Amino acid sequence: MVEGCALLSQGNKETAMILSVNIDHIATIRQARLGVEPDPVLAATLAILGGADGITLHLREDRRHAQDRDLRLLRQVIHTGLNLEMAADEAMIAIALDVKPDMITIVPEKRQELTTEGGLDVSGQFEKLKDVVQRLKEADIAVSLFINPTLEDIDISLDIGADMIEIHTGVYANARGKDIDIELNRIISAAKRAVALELIANAGHGLNYQNIKPIASIKSISGLYIGHGIISRAVMVGMKEAVTQIKVLIRQS
Repeated sequence: MVEGCALLSQGNKETAMILSVNIDHIATIRQARLGVEPDPVLAATLAILGGADGITLHLREDRRHAQDRDLRLLRQVIHTGLNLEMAADEAMIAIALDVKPDMITIVPEKRQELTTEGGLDVSGQFEKLKDVVQRLKEADIAVSLFINPTLEDIDISLDIGADMIEIHTGVYANARGKDIDIELNRIISAAKRAVALELIANAGHGLNYQNIKPIASIKSISGLYIGHGIISRAVMVGMKEAVTQIKVLIRQS
């Protein structure tokens, strides 16, 4: 199944690093007014036109941003690779088995958090995660685990049965001074370990236009999963055109 997800994660071959764009924050803006715009599905198609290799959507338990309808529409529209981020609970498993995205990334989830705060506790949740991964793979869905950049978590992810891992880059993204190199080296070591174990290594969280180059230069990493940084930039660079268009409409009226 992993080979069938080539556009989401091209493995450890001599291929270009892929980008999957997370569109959750488009839905966050929409939910602020509980309206219909901006439309995450439209944003996804624009991301694809801009060069994205795939789209990521996190369907949270509390539905704070993405809604079930968004996921179902994306499944119909996105053919370059749809990655569903979800918690390892029964309600989400049922939705995943029904919608069948191209791949699933299992992430930790807390009601009170603003964003995902770290990787999965793969050691403490070993049996549960192993069961969930097996059920999803039996449905022919590739599974990734969102983990912290430690060698131990890489080894455990292999034992759980994951096809790939996504290394949490949030600590690196927030690091300053000499800590940047420390965190970067942790990510490099984790990615190399994953490749040695024949796990596909991806990375994401907190990456933006200022900190992405060192991560993008890691040859062991196959794909980057980025949302907030891209959406934040889109708000800025798209503002001029949006204002121009509404001024035209005002004049026409």
